[in-house]
Amino acid sequence: MASLAEELTTLPADVRQRLDRHGFDSARLLRLGERLARGEDDSGVVTGKIEAPYAGDVVQLPEPGSAEHARYEALGTQALRAGQVALVVLAGGMATRMGGVVKALVEALPGKTFLDIRLAEIAALKQKFGVAPPLWLMTSDATDAGIRAALGDKLDGESIACFVQGLSLRLTPEGGLFVDDEGKPSEHAPGHGDLPDALKASGLLAKFVARGGKTLLLTNLDNLGGTLDPVLVGFHLAHGKPVTSEVVDKLDEDRGGIPVRVDGKLRILEEFRIPASFDPRTVRVFNTNTFQLDAAAILELEMDWRFFTVKKKVQGKPVVQFERIVNEITDVLGTVYLRMPRSGAAARFLPVKDPEELERRRPEIELVARSQGFLT
Repeated sequence: MASLAEELTTLPADVRQRLDRHGFDSARLLRLGERLARGEDDSGVVTGKIEAPYAGDVVQLPEPGSAEHARYEALGTQALRAGQVALVVLAGGMATRMGGVVKALVEALPGKTFLDIRLAEIAALKQKFGVAPPLWLMTSDATDAGIRAALGDKLDGESIACFVQGLSLRLTPEGGLFVDDEGKPSEHAPGHGDLPDALKASGLLAKFVARGGKTLLLTNLDNLGGTLDPVLVGFHLAHGKPVTSEVVDKLDEDRGGIPVRVDGKLRILEEFRIPASFDPRTVRVFNTNTFQLDAAAILELEMDWRFFTVKKKVQGKPVVQFERIVNEITDVLGTVYLRMPRSGAAARFLPVKDPEELERRRPEIELVARSQGFLT
């Protein structure tokens, strides 16, 4: 049988061109494939002492009407009026549970797609603060064309821009190149951890920082609760650390990242990385994948990203793909963990994964959008 290295040299020309266009790292895939073939454990489970957050590790905003709340709102308002804040949306996902369509183009509310509501958010912010914050969408090879077509002439490449994340190939569980029933290599986007590198490569971030940009709000496309709020921007600017991670009260069915201390250091870990010796149910908050980020810190970020083994099925056959996770930045950048509401008009976490969840969420999405002035 041909080795993975040999298989990569004989890729179809169109696949090779597409991979090259998206910065495919064949050397990295070969290293990961070799580990897979040797059966080396790449589960990502951490070693060391794992503890729940200490008292005071997770903070809350001051009450509305307080002097401190007013100070944060004033700081955030000043930054928004000065054009120092950008909204960065993770839009690389296909809605596989909704029929394999581009999720950005799914109707979140009747007649309004997720993308439409993000555009309405930018318009409302411009009306309120006199300046429209840039809206940058990290797309993937699977979603880029559809999103660009939907944006049309609104897409100017700076105030509203798309930048594409990386592309890689799936492997067999034995470490060889996986090909589908048509004999084609199976391509995939390697996770939202692509965000810092892809945003830097786009040139958008460097230009933003050069003209005085300070803060990025990073949020998932389908979480329409993750909106730009002057109080949160001001809170982030005031505490001075590079990252603010939003968390919400954890429900029993929540699976994903949680804040924990690893050998005393507070960071976010996905639950699959937590050893069996620690019960994640003892942590009662959950990471929403919504972050306020210091723009200069992301521009300067250099980190050795870990790519995690993800097992999936394609056409009913087992495959392996390698992904990186954006919340890993909390291991290298100082982070404040801010508890936010997940219900009501101020809800900050409204994820949508399938048609049933969308149907349940629509009243909440509409409530938040109207309260924020995105719908009239």
